[in-house]
Amino acid sequence: MKHAMKHQVAVFSAFVDQDCGGNPAGVVLNADQMSETEMQAIAAEAGFPETAFVSASEVADIKLDFFTPTKRIAHCGHATVAAVSVLANQGQLGEGEHTKETVDGLRRLQVQDGKAYLEQIPQQVEPLTAEQTRQVADAVQLPIEKITCIAPPARIDNGVAFIVIALPDANTLRDVQPDFERISRISEQLGLIGFYLIAPDTEVTGRTASARMFAPFYGIDEEPATGMGAGCAAIYLHQVMKRTDDCYLIEQGRLMTPASPSLIEIRLETQGSQINRLWVGGKGKVMEQ
Repeated sequence: MKHAMKHQVAVFSAFVDQDCGGNPAGVVLNADQMSETEMQAIAAEAGFPETAFVSASEVADIKLDFFTPTKRIAHCGHATVAAVSVLANQGQLGEGEHTKETVDGLRRLQVQDGKAYLEQIPQQVEPLTAEQTRQVADAVQLPIEKITCIAPPARIDNGVAFIVIALPDANTLRDVQPDFERISRISEQLGLIGFYLIAPDTEVTGRTASARMFAPFYGIDEEPATGMGAGCAAIYLHQVMKRTDDCYLIEQGRLMTPASPSLIEIRLETQGSQINRLWVGGKGKVMEQ
């Protein structure tokens, strides 16, 4: 436990890969009496990419509020996995389906075989203009040909929005030198959390893609696992790249320095060519303190 402003913050790593790595998230239980100002202050002091605040709900099994060190965020995949893992470990959430209330409405959750999954609903797939594509290329400091050779980048919204960029290989992805000031400016202009970059080759055979995520506008230069971003990537793979898989395994965090290997699993529920919903999940683990 880490103490922040006299509140205990449980520290869980979400989306761990073979029991290692993952993305740390803070989890504050019994947050019913906390104001938004208090939650933001605790999240800033705790310093994790996101902190989840758990309280009682009149319309769902739990209520979750999410804060980065600098801003409230409507949805957060890895903090949801962390919070659900904490509650499952304490026996408050059993195997099966549950519901969460957020500032953006209700979403379903699942606990299955030691993994936690959150429901995501595709809302929009929007191609970029030629000028936006040029600005995005400048922001990741790559030629336009590199970010369009597999498929054009697109703005994907699943409750929050990311620009998803497909690069030709993991070496290109590893060597990206993001311009955080430009990414932050584009994120503010287009209502994004940030940029989610993918490449088709992975370190572990049989997985779908490698990924990196940059969200400087929300105080996160880079993080090792992003459930909402991975969900956007799955929508992109299906809708833009026309892949027909119903399950995607995305590696993230392996190309960071230092590396923190993460594995995000996305299951699609489709009707014809359209995605009705996604289930995004993985394993959570108590971090060593």
